[in-house]
Amino acid sequence: MNDLIFDDIGSYPLPQGVTKEWVQKAFSKHSEREKLFQIINAAFQQKVDAGVEAPTYPQYQDMNEQFLSVIRDPENTEEPFKVKEKAARILELEAVQPAAQMYMQSHGEKQNTRVCVTGPLEMYLKEFGGTEYTDILYLLAESVDRFLKNSIENSGYLNISVVSIDEPSIGINPQVMFDDDELIQALKIATRSAHRKGIDVQIHLHSPLHYKLACDTSQINVIGVESAGHPSYLDLIDKRVLDESDSFLRVGIARTDISNLVSVLNDKYGTNVWKDPSRIQEIVTGLETPDVIAKRLEKAYSIFGERIKYVGPDCGLGSWPSQQIASQLLQNVAAGMQKSGI
Repeated sequence: MNDLIFDDIGSYPLPQGVTKEWVQKAFSKHSEREKLFQIINAAFQQKVDAGVEAPTYPQYQDMNEQFLSVIRDPENTEEPFKVKEKAARILELEAVQPAAQMYMQSHGEKQNTRVCVTGPLEMYLKEFGGTEYTDILYLLAESVDRFLKNSIENSGYLNISVVSIDEPSIGINPQVMFDDDELIQALKIATRSAHRKGIDVQIHLHSPLHYKLACDTSQINVIGVESAGHPSYLDLIDKRVLDESDSFLRVGIARTDISNLVSVLNDKYGTNVWKDPSRIQEIVTGLETPDVIAKRLEKAYSIFGERIKYVGPDCGLGSWPSQQIASQLLQNVAAGMQKSGI
């Protein structure tokens, strides 16, 4: 039996009646902090209850603004783009402490948790587009490292067992001007503290086209592949390259591309399924079932074997129509893993 770890990417639907606009404001208003933290904690608890072994704090903020809004504030920085250590806080990790405390009381150990921070290149592209200032890229990488370091050192009832650098532009965005050596250096700076602590470091890519970049970054040991929605992505990866660099995979075994899944049902019923919640349910009862998920895992495992270390949904579930259906997908992943017997 291989010890695969079930994690998730982070984003998650809001509860009925809560808007993204309200959440955005609540992050900056102390008066709303208690209600906001309850919402985040409850969503984290749903992930734990669904069987996610290393859940990510629920991501309800924009992936860039969550960190750039802190980094842009002169009061939070030592110099431009270099955040002060004490300001490099991920509020969501504070919000989920009640769920983590409950887990510790019932299991006698800390809840394993995945921390995701937007990578230095992604934040750089958001701020500067295609212009090339390598020194600023490295300063942003220092800031990423400080967010991770602060999270690890102030984890409370959580055990930060894996961190992830989210770099969707690598392999996709034609604006990337930096060469591989500069990107590798930035990723090394960003993951320094996590690596020192012996914590698994993932990179979340939307395309594995340049996965060798991660293999060449010694501090990154897990490469995320969105292979449920794009099975051909696995063909781009050479197991020998993984063996030689001692790299592992995080394989997506459940689709999260909700628009495409709904299109399948729209074609089937000749209607707009978004307006019929009972039919949307078929995504988790007829399409992304434990059997389908188990088969995907078995296929990936037949190719890469023990080079697979983490599995879960391809990407986040924030655009899914309800918490109930998102939770059901996570439960299906847990059931699919069990069914596969791997």
